[in-house]
Amino acid sequence: MASVSLKGYKVDKVDFIATLENGTQVKLGNKYQYNVQYAKNNMCKGEFDIEVYDSNNPDKFKVHVVLSGIFSFKDGEKKEIIHTDTFKALFPYVKAFVTTLTANCGIPPIMIPDIDIDNQQIYRIDNNPQ
Repeated sequence: MASVSLKGYKVDKVDFIATLENGTQVKLGNKYQYNVQYAKNNMCKGEFDIEVYDSNNPDKFKVHVVLSGIFSFKDGEKKEIIHTDTFKALFPYVKAFVTTLTANCGIPPIMIPDIDIDNQQIYRIDNNPQ
């Protein structure tokens, strides 16, 4: 049984720059950040911040998206599990949004590569420990 339940999500920010001349060779790079903020009543907000850009011309091609989701989680669940499970729940929405956005803008659709969150280092900072 899942440790989290996605209640809803929204796109908080979109920046899209595509001023490359036709025929320009693009070398895509990406970076992302993911954070979880905890609230009362076993609720939290996951925020996925991703940027895809041309490594050679980042000022001429960039897609920057911030997408957040609201989750409930099981009482007593470890924060590390909540972090990875909320990431896994939001990632498909971020991936689909970037692909759809770029395709609708008339450029070849960008497919964000899968991210293996289970093998990433998770840094935990408790500002308000429960």
